[in-house]
Amino acid sequence: MLAAMSWLNYHHLLYFWTVAREGSIVRACGQLHLTQPTISGQLRTLEKNVGAKLFDRVGRNLALTDTGRMVYRYAEEIFSLGRELQDTLDGRPPGRPLRLVVGVADSLPNLIAYRLIEPALRLPESVQVICEHGKTDNLLAQLALHTMDVVLTDAPVSPATKIRAFSHLLGECGVALFGTQALVTAYRRGFPQSLNGAPFLLPAENTVLRRSLEQWFDAEGIRPAVRGEFADTALIKVFGQKGAGIFAVRTAVEKETRQQHKVRLLGRVTSIRERFFAISLERKLKHPAVVAITESARQKLFA
Repeated sequence: MLAAMSWLNYHHLLYFWTVAREGSIVRACGQLHLTQPTISGQLRTLEKNVGAKLFDRVGRNLALTDTGRMVYRYAEEIFSLGRELQDTLDGRPPGRPLRLVVGVADSLPNLIAYRLIEPALRLPESVQVICEHGKTDNLLAQLALHTMDVVLTDAPVSPATKIRAFSHLLGECGVALFGTQALVTAYRRGFPQSLNGAPFLLPAENTVLRRSLEQWFDAEGIRPAVRGEFADTALIKVFGQKGAGIFAVRTAVEKETRQQHKVRLLGRVTSIRERFFAISLERKLKHPAVVAITESARQKLFA
C-alpha cells in the first residue's frame, strides 16, 4: 500500500517568501493585501508542516533561521520558474538572463565599483545586474536574508557581526593625493611635510580610508587644514576639481580620476594599502558572475 504523500502548500510558501524578502510581516501585508493575523497564522502552519522554526525575531524585524534560509533558496527558485512559465504563456521569449544582485558599500568609489562589476557583464551568457548602494551593515543584513548574492566593500566582515558570512579578498592598492594645478604647485616641494597646514578634503569619519589617512598624518607629524568631510566619494572629487582642497584617491583608478576631473597628482602615500572584499554567505563562490568579478579583480584590476 502506498504511503500518504505530503503536499506542500504553495500559498503558505508564497507568504513565507514575501515576509523573508520584506523583512517583516507588516511590510509583507502591504505586498500581499492580507491582514497580519492571516499571514502570521499561515507562517505558523508552514513551520508546523516543516517541523522547524523559519524565523527568529531581531528587534522589530525577522531574520531567517538556518532552515529558513534553506527553504528560502528553494522558494526563490520555485517562484522564479513560475515567472518564467507566465512569460512563456504570455508569448514572451522563454529563458531569462542570469541575475546578479550586488550590494555596493557607500565607502567604495563608484569607479572602482564599476571596474569590479563590469567583468560580469562580459560573460558569454546574458547577465542582469541589480545594484544596491548603502551602508555595509545594512547590505549585510540583506545578504543574510538571501536577497543579495554578494556585497562589495573595502573592509572584511567584522568579528562582532552576527551574520555568518565570508570575506573574499579581491586585492589591494595604494593611495594617491590629487589637487588642482595651483595646489600641486604650492605643496609638491618638500612632500609630504609640505602638507602641514594644506587644505584637505577628507572622507567621512569611521571609514577605512579616513582612519588610514589620519594614522599617516600622525606618523608624519602633519596637521592639515580640513576644509570638508564627505560621505559621497564622487562629491569629494568634484570639490577637489574646483580647487577646494587636496583629496585622496585609490591608485587603482588614479588614471581615470586624472582624466575625468582634470586634476594633478601631488604624490603617493606608499605606507597606506587599501584592501577590497567580496562578501558572501558561501565559503566557496559558485555564482558565475561573482566568480567573474573575483577572478578579474585579482588578475587585472589589482594585479
